[in-house]
Amino acid sequence: MATKIFIDASGTAMGRVASLAAKNALSGNEVVILNSEKAIISGRPEKTIDDFKFMRQLNTLKPGKGPLISKGAERIMKRAVRGMIPDYRLGRGKIAWKKVRTYLGIPEEFAKENFVKADKHESSIKKSISLADLSRRA
Repeated sequence: MATKIFIDASGTAMGRVASLAAKNALSGNEVVILNSEKAIISGRPEKTIDDFKFMRQLNTLKPGKGPLISKGAERIMKRAVRGMIPDYRLGRGKIAWKKVRTYLGIPEEFAKENFVKADKHESSIKKSISLADLSRRA
């Protein structure tokens, strides 16, 4: 029986949220990631922004070719989940990929749901940048 799992990404490392979402989607559950703009990426913010700008610039060299990288925080989170789903274009990976939804903030229809939190390690992360800052500054 497929159930809906609501993951609150606020203050949590993007990779931890993405791996939790991919694992649940592959097991057949529908996954909804909320507050995706509040997820964080560890590391020096300047380097993270430069890497993201470089990946976005690759598409301007040969328009129409990849990689097509969106700037929105919810799209960045969904792309991270896609990277953790094996073979997202075929078979069970494609089925799992269709079961993942990401949102900015918490929409009204999901406000009363119970949220799952991924492991927080904010205290050990000294340098980080949130997805909202990344999408705004890149």
